[in-house]
Amino acid sequence: MSWFVCISATVGDLSLYRNYIVIVLTPLLLLPLPLIIPTPEAKCGYAIILMALYWCTECIPLAVTALLPVILFPMMGIMESGEVCIQYLKDSNMLFIGGLLVAIAVEHWNLHRRIALQVLLIVGVKPSLLMIGFMGTTAFLSMWISNTASTAMMLPIANAVLQQLSDTEASAEEREYDLTAAKDGQENQAFEISELKAKDSSINMDADKDGDTKDIKEIKENNVISSLSFVPPEVYVRTPEAEQRRLRREQKYLKLSKGMSLSVCYAASIGGTATLTGTTPNVIMKGQIDELFPENGGVINFASWFGFSFPNMVLMLALSWLWLQFMFLGFNFKQSFGCGTKKDGDRQAYQVIKDEYKKLGRMKFAEGCVLAVFILLVLLWFTREPGFIPGWATVLFNKDKTYVTDGTVAILMSALFFCIPSNFPGMSRDAEAPSALLNWDIVHEKMPWNILLLLGGGFALAHGSETSGLSVWLGKSLIPLQSIPPFAISILLSLLVAMFTECSSNTATTTLFLPILASMATAIKMHPLYVMFPCTIAASLAFMLPVATPPNAIAFSYGNLKVIDMARAGFILNFLGVITINIAINTWGVAMFQLNTFPSWANTTKTP
Repeated sequence: MSWFVCISATVGDLSLYRNYIVIVLTPLLLLPLPLIIPTPEAKCGYAIILMALYWCTECIPLAVTALLPVILFPMMGIMESGEVCIQYLKDSNMLFIGGLLVAIAVEHWNLHRRIALQVLLIVGVKPSLLMIGFMGTTAFLSMWISNTASTAMMLPIANAVLQQLSDTEASAEEREYDLTAAKDGQENQAFEISELKAKDSSINMDADKDGDTKDIKEIKENNVISSLSFVPPEVYVRTPEAEQRRLRREQKYLKLSKGMSLSVCYAASIGGTATLTGTTPNVIMKGQIDELFPENGGVINFASWFGFSFPNMVLMLALSWLWLQFMFLGFNFKQSFGCGTKKDGDRQAYQVIKDEYKKLGRMKFAEGCVLAVFILLVLLWFTREPGFIPGWATVLFNKDKTYVTDGTVAILMSALFFCIPSNFPGMSRDAEAPSALLNWDIVHEKMPWNILLLLGGGFALAHGSETSGLSVWLGKSLIPLQSIPPFAISILLSLLVAMFTECSSNTATTTLFLPILASMATAIKMHPLYVMFPCTIAASLAFMLPVATPPNAIAFSYGNLKVIDMARAGFILNFLGVITINIAINTWGVAMFQLNTFPSWANTTKTP
């Protein structure tokens, strides 16, 4: 027994120092790889495996792990330090920074909340329509602002509306119960008054005999008071039927609350896939394509990404809604869409949304400016290089080289937030000039700088793989995959990435997988986008675990969800998402990117 206690104590002590043990032992255990095989490929493989394990275990912050190429590649003779460091701030990083600045401005002036509440006022509060409204609104916001911010904003609104619906239905049941109790009380009262009259006549007869009229009067008053006194409703003993109604109501709203919480966090992850700046893996893929295939001619830009991913997002959102509807609401369309009898509850829940919207007041000058800049940015992104006609950038700037990119537009428009005043000049009564729409303190507080380092680390790994020749070696090793049909390869890899991203950051997942996928595609003469596109979107399908992505963690923190609830719903959604992505890549994806042919630009990768 003492040995068992000692072993348990030792294991407990080691678990406290797990991160330090992983930090020290991992590089030592992997060290034989570059020592026994002292080639550039093996050295680069050592760095990649080490970073992958550090990213998976999170023994040190993800951004710090992303900086390891700055140390390892120069010391191993793979690349010069200057060549490594320049990978950390490329055009894709500028695009990401510009998109984040727009998102920060939208959040700072509460424009996203106004949009969300306005949509919910249009949709209404019927359970199914409410779920559609919350999912659609969250997905739309996640296309432009962070998935975490959109989830954190929408969940309190959803909980407030559901709480109001539940309270109103409970009050209606109480009123119905009180009316029944009052009716029973009136019948009892009539019976007691008839008894009282009989007692009164007998008392009067006794009084005539005894002559004690004072005592008789007190007895009569006491009997009248006791006969007219009702037991308060709250101390009534509930009937079994009333108790069953209460339990059914609580169970219904618990399921509805679970479904609504999951719908919001899932919609945030799905919505982020629709735009190039919607979530980090999308920007990583653009950066990797430009890094590994520099002659690709801008095949991935805002317009082309949106053209492929937006229909896929809508289809995925619809299937997710159907699955959550089936799990938590059933297919009783009369209740879910018509919701028949509880009209007062609908009106009061609708009033909750309306009151929240009224608190925002009229649209301010600053909100209008942010909305105008945001709309102009999106229009410039779409028309820069639409594909079917020459864009404004091609006509004005990019006649012989790609001078202007989506990153240029993003920085241009986001810089306006620091130049436009938050009040119309002359409208403010303050003696000082109005502040700008954004200042650097706000940006410094809300900007996720660690993501920029993660992006840079991914680009450094990709460049190191090319320079060392590791990508060529990997490609040759994967040549036997030529015997497998391309659609099967895409499905299997998408499932692998979707499962892997449940336990690892989606940023780290795409950073690790995309260079390998690109090498495999060039080796077996497959269009790189045919596997890179599905796997990039699959990295956002983290639906099963609370720790898989911040939106899941926020939904789980509200306390109405269990891990099994999220796992059951997310397991099916992972498969639905993979199927949807592969339908998209094999239909309109083939037409958009000519995926049936191996592009000439895929043969122009850099050689060591």
